[in-house]
Amino acid sequence: MILGVDAWVVVILAATLVVGAATQGLVGLGLGLVAAPITALLEPALMPALLLWLAFLMPMVTLVRDHHRIDWRGLGWSLSARLPGTVVGVVFVAWFSTRDLGIAVGLMVLLSVLLTVRAIRIPVNRRSLVIAGFVSGVTGTATSIGGPPFAILYQHRAPAQIRSTLAVYFLLGAAFSLLGLGVTGSLDARTLVLALLLTPCLVLGFVVSRLLRRVVPASRIRGGVLLVCGLSATALLVKGLLL
Repeated sequence: MILGVDAWVVVILAATLVVGAATQGLVGLGLGLVAAPITALLEPALMPALLLWLAFLMPMVTLVRDHHRIDWRGLGWSLSARLPGTVVGVVFVAWFSTRDLGIAVGLMVLLSVLLTVRAIRIPVNRRSLVIAGFVSGVTGTATSIGGPPFAILYQHRAPAQIRSTLAVYFLLGAAFSLLGLGVTGSLDARTLVLALLLTPCLVLGFVVSRLLRRVVPASRIRGGVLLVCGLSATALLVKGLLL
């Protein structure tokens, strides 16, 4: 046992974090997609706190390299709306089941992906940033998967700007969510210590992503963003309907 978690569960979580961190280092998001469903299945008591701690730590790794193309204006508008969204997310955690929240978020994200693949290009402006920030605050706090609403907006930007802007957004957004859960007594020290123990997996995944960037064309990054968003929505739906 490691901090009350079976050793074999920790090993599986470590492996999924390497894959998730590599995906996020390449396209800007993906840690939650890979790790959240596995964590919820193997050790649901760790959700959403463990993934939020990791979502807070991962940007510290990625921003060492990707920090020069951050869209600070867009972050300002989206983060101002993320705070009230976090409050709503904390309320939803108390009122609704994880299953219901996962299904609702999955349907919303999947619909957004389908609409933006070919038909609709959502403008990145004050209104869309505020809406994405609020929705992300709700979903990130309630399910630990808050990246897709914001990532869909930035899918047409340069890969470096997608990665760096999302990194700052995840860092501050996760801090908001952790603060909200902490105020309501939904956090414990065990999840933080476990997240710190698993941090080397994030570093390893980021190293892998740097190698992948050499072989993955920049033109494929938008497709990767939409693929990750779609898969995260599908994972939430499957988890909510079948598990």
